Amino acid sequence: MGKKHDQDQDKQYQTGHRNTNDQEQHGPEQDKPETSNSRRKFLSDLTLGALGTVSAAGIISGCASPKTIADRSEAATPHMLPEAPDGEVLRAGLIGCGGRGTGAAVNFVDAGPNLEIVALGDVFQDQLDKCRSMLKTARDIEIPDENCFVGFDSYEKVIDAGVDVVLLVAPGHFRPLHAEAAVNAGKHVFQEKPVCVDPVGARKMDEVTQKAKQNNLCMVTGTIRRYQKDYVHTRQLVADGAIGEITGASIVRNGGALWWVERQSGWSDMEYMIRNWGNFTWLSGDTILEKFIHEVDVMSWYLGEDPVRAIGYGARHQRESGDQYDIFSVIYEYANGMQTHCATREISHCDNERSELIVGTEGSARADGTILNHKGEVIWQHSGDNVPDPYRQEHVELVTAIRTGNYINDSDEQIRSNRLGLMGRMSAYTGRTITWEEVLNSDLKLGPDVYAFRDYPNYVNGSPPLVGAPTPPTDRYS
Repeated sequence: MGKKHDQDQDKQYQTGHRNTNDQEQHGPEQDKPETSNSRRKFLSDLTLGALGTVSAAGIISGCASPKTIADRSEAATPHMLPEAPDGEVLRAGLIGCGGRGTGAAVNFVDAGPNLEIVALGDVFQDQLDKCRSMLKTARDIEIPDENCFVGFDSYEKVIDAGVDVVLLVAPGHFRPLHAEAAVNAGKHVFQEKPVCVDPVGARKMDEVTQKAKQNNLCMVTGTIRRYQKDYVHTRQLVADGAIGEITGASIVRNGGALWWVERQSGWSDMEYMIRNWGNFTWLSGDTILEKFIHEVDVMSWYLGEDPVRAIGYGARHQRESGDQYDIFSVIYEYANGMQTHCATREISHCDNERSELIVGTEGSARADGTILNHKGEVIWQHSGDNVPDPYRQEHVELVTAIRTGNYINDSDEQIRSNRLGLMGRMSAYTGRTITWEEVLNSDLKLGPDVYAFRDYPNYVNGSPPLVGAPTPPTDRYS
């Protein structure tokens, strides 16, 4: 690639605009309010769509409208396959050999019979070697030397190594680049979250996803709640009307600080940033996209529509490394006036909580398996029994779709969820209200144009955005 000047990091945190005069308008139709029945049908279809087809995931819904919560629960019970059906050998290549990548490779081979990991790629030799050793220990998987690739171009070599499926588990910044290469080469895709870290990447993922659909290439994303039985069951109950019409949501994820590493002697800026990728916004998208996206995606899954605008704030209190915040709080507003609130904190030695509360006209739902009435009384609760590992289940669904022809592609929904996260981050980073049209059309692009193990002072020395301006003192007493 030709050498280009890096963008200044401060400029990257601004929000760019594109001319929308000739663009299709993607916002919600404000002059066509949905009826209760049409909205419930849409939400029910969306739940089934997240798992491909009824025959692929085995979800069974009743045709009539059950009146009791027990009837509704029985009708909404998801029947997930314990493993993918047998078939011809499917060979997968792994791109990104860190802890999550190694885990995804194990999840893939555990998803059913005749599944193999045959190629590995990473930018670092030591990470590839560690992954290779762990796969041998965990599942007796041996990857030959000629199928182990190191460097920024290793993804191309993995894709060309005779694979049917590509597991994309490098940092989120690289997802659009790697997904495009995989789909262009005719490969099915498992992609970890996030699927992008900026609006330009989101538009690239739009293109990739549509091309995958045109070529019948399956895509499954690692936002695990859509493949977690207790979550799917609760979601289907709400789609069937268990809490009436949705009127709001409160989404929270509070936990300890993210891992970070100290820079070692001899590391270039690029090596340090990638080894410490979770702490740099251009690589991970900040915590609102890298971690909190699981919970934001649950909200998006329930609502099934685009917000009109978002206003948020964030701050950095305890992070020791990188250029990110450790708290975010965002309010989303929808076309009908409904508001939802999402908040996350990554600070150690504080009280932790994770909750996704969906509020309706007739009650509320805790997305992990509880329905309550307006008095706060529990009227249904998932037993917690027989819930398959969702990290494995998402691969069961992918392989099942490939082998049965029951097509699955959840990438559109994940792009929407990522855009929700982008709206919140862009608002918090700038102090401005961000509209859906703005995040659709922004020219904001994070990261360098050329990847090399050299110094990138505009990136490695960046600091978290500081919004607003100090207020001068008031002369009140003269």
